[in-house]
Amino acid sequence: MSDAEEGAAASSDQLHETALIDIHRALGGRLIEFGGWLMPVQYTGILDEHRAVRERAGLFDLSHMGELFVEGDDAGDALAAALITDPRTLAVGRAQYSMIVAPDGGVIDDLIVYRLGTHRFLVVANASNAPVVSEELARRISGWRAILDDRSLATSLVAIQGPLAAGILAQLTDIDLAALRYYAIAEGHVAAIPALVARTGYTGEDGFEVFVDWERGPEIWEALVALGKSADVIACGLGARDTLRLEAGMPLYGNELDRQTNPFDAGLGRVVKLEKPGDFVGRDALERVARDGPTKRLVGMIITGRGIARHGYPVDAGEQRTGVVTSGTHSPTLGKPIAMAYVAPGDGEPGTILNVEIREQPVSAEVVPLPFYKRER
Repeated sequence: MSDAEEGAAASSDQLHETALIDIHRALGGRLIEFGGWLMPVQYTGILDEHRAVRERAGLFDLSHMGELFVEGDDAGDALAAALITDPRTLAVGRAQYSMIVAPDGGVIDDLIVYRLGTHRFLVVANASNAPVVSEELARRISGWRAILDDRSLATSLVAIQGPLAAGILAQLTDIDLAALRYYAIAEGHVAAIPALVARTGYTGEDGFEVFVDWERGPEIWEALVALGKSADVIACGLGARDTLRLEAGMPLYGNELDRQTNPFDAGLGRVVKLEKPGDFVGRDALERVARDGPTKRLVGMIITGRGIARHGYPVDAGEQRTGVVTSGTHSPTLGKPIAMAYVAPGDGEPGTILNVEIREQPVSAEVVPLPFYKRER
């Protein structure tokens, strides 16, 4: 069972539901609570769904994510002061991976920032953090000529991911997908519905994320299902999304990222733009980490003994505790158990042999470079 599965099936009484909830129920999706939403963790099975994305294509409902539009004459400057990256450097139609951090450098959330126009941006936040990010971002830009329009509950987001994704989506859209680069976004139509289409994803494969008005989400989904039927494109849940992103070495908030972790700890120091003009929240703390070095290091591990390392399992170097597993699963693509973990910086070199405590027994694991899987371009 993947990290995304760990949790009991939930009632919808106190949870948000996406516009596609009836489709998920009709497909027999197993619904669980995730980030305050009732979401499908799997349909036919995580292994089948994972392989569909690696070999063909899979459909995901990502409508639980947060969509925060920031616009105004100072929108770029305001975001540069609020985030660790510099959105002002983006060309219109391009995107960047970013983070919003606390003054001590701890990660509040990791984000994708899209530049939709000269003075208009879209910030996509994780579902569980979207309300916090919305509130914090609104506070941080309040002194600028910029406004935040939180459209998280007014936007449906459907993703198609996998090697066949471009060929399928191209039949439905007036956007030139061949000209749409990775980490780019364009405005047009999908199935004759006004949409934003981004060439982004969380699977390690080529793919697209389609943003539409809330009530149009089911139409987009059904149109993609109809075109993808001959290619055996299937619905995929959070379980497969988790195993796919883990193979691709992508961090998950609450596992690899949290308030006690800074970008340098996670090996993402390159994202921090300390050289950008102007101050930003967290700069002083992150400058210290850049100078002194992080106190922990995120690594990949192949479990060479028997067992699967799960979130929270201790990691030892010899007789010394060195860290903790953040995510772990059996990799469908590699055919072996994999994990990510934080360890002491000196224990993080590839080739280092560590032990993971699995059911109170030490199981050997080899540190390997991330990602575990990288698609052929």
